[in-house]
Amino acid sequence: MPSRSVVVSSQLLRLARDLRTALDQAFAPTGLTSQQAGLLIHVHTGVTSPKAAGELLGSDSAGMTRMVDRLVAKGLLERTPDTEDRRAIALRLTPPGRELVQTLPAIFERVATRLTAGFDADHLLDELGRMVTNLSTEPSD
Repeated sequence: MPSRSVVVSSQLLRLARDLRTALDQAFAPTGLTSQQAGLLIHVHTGVTSPKAAGELLGSDSAGMTRMVDRLVAKGLLERTPDTEDRRAIALRLTPPGRELVQTLPAIFERVATRLTAGFDADHLLDELGRMVTNLSTEPSD
């Protein structure tokens, strides 16, 4: 029989998968995935570096390139020269992208409200923060 810790880990993995599915279903009417919506929101809030956006979204450079390509093809995002580094590009919302991004946070909020219904948010945040801290520190064997 697996330990309680293993069962908790398994449930967290299932939750992550189910949350991604719920978000992708909620964003489907916009023609976006949840990752694409997250990228548009990050660009809207000033994260213009594909590398920085990839770190925030947990995506590698190849994944970011594909995601940016798709959003450029949809006319929502464009690549522009980075004003501070000639070797780099910056991401910028197009006018349709700026219009669409206004609707995206409410979709994330609806799914998050569903997810956390019945929980004490402060307690939940504390517990999740402890889990993140636990994984970011070296185990003492």
